[in-house]
Amino acid sequence: MIEVSRFWRDPALPFVEARRVGDGRQVCYAAHAHESFSIGVITGGRSTYLNGEQRIEVTAGTTVLMNPGVVHSCNPIAGEPWSYLMLFVDMPWLQAQGFALPAQPMSTSAVLYQRLLQGFADLFDSRVPEREARLAALFSELPALLEGDGEVSGEGNPRLEAAAAFIRAHRSDPLCLEDIVAACGLSRSYLIRAFRQRFGLTPHGYLLDQRVQMARAQLRQGRAIADVAQEAGFADQAHLQRVFKQHLAATPGHYRDAGFKGPGKPRYRPAALPTLD
Repeated sequence: MIEVSRFWRDPALPFVEARRVGDGRQVCYAAHAHESFSIGVITGGRSTYLNGEQRIEVTAGTTVLMNPGVVHSCNPIAGEPWSYLMLFVDMPWLQAQGFALPAQPMSTSAVLYQRLLQGFADLFDSRVPEREARLAALFSELPALLEGDGEVSGEGNPRLEAAAAFIRAHRSDPLCLEDIVAACGLSRSYLIRAFRQRFGLTPHGYLLDQRVQMARAQLRQGRAIADVAQEAGFADQAHLQRVFKQHLAATPGHYRDAGFKGPGKPRYRPAALPTLD
């Protein structure tokens, strides 16, 4: 189960904020509005979405859009669980990109859903190059995606691509297979079989690989192994040690320290990381 709620901010991208909610039953809202433009995806369950005078039931795979100043709320139906990802983007930055506010409050486009999941995965990964340019490209593509004309590169079932993007966006969360199934709308058996054919790994194997990649990036910054294990989503340091060695044939300590040995090398100073509150 994904943790109840987490905010994401990065000093390198001060014009954007994100929120991941794993149990929408515990994060309920009164009607409210934002100064920013808000866009998000429902990744599990269903909820009631109020946007202005419109009342809509939204389910996993739905994209919701809230223009600045529009009163809205999104709350559970009869106590049912639901989950989502939300992005809040400052209007001055969007206006500098030439972005025009959309008229529609929601979309059920599978292509848009996949594209947004990939956008969240890119934002949350500090190793991804040119994240601001990627975000600008997403908003440049948004009008066509909302009209159903957008295309997403990649092979096979777009729901499989959405499953992979969902895993990347939630790789540090305590994901279970049911979370991924709910997010992509595929059966357990089909997801496991088709995902392995498409990516060469089961969903669980892909999640572990993503966590190892996250751990590698943090270890290269000289961070404490126990802290890295916790932040990358491993059960504990021993779990990280075991999986890391299986993937890289080296322990986390050996991998971290190898880059800082030898005469003449400058003392390493860890760089600032994006915060996850």
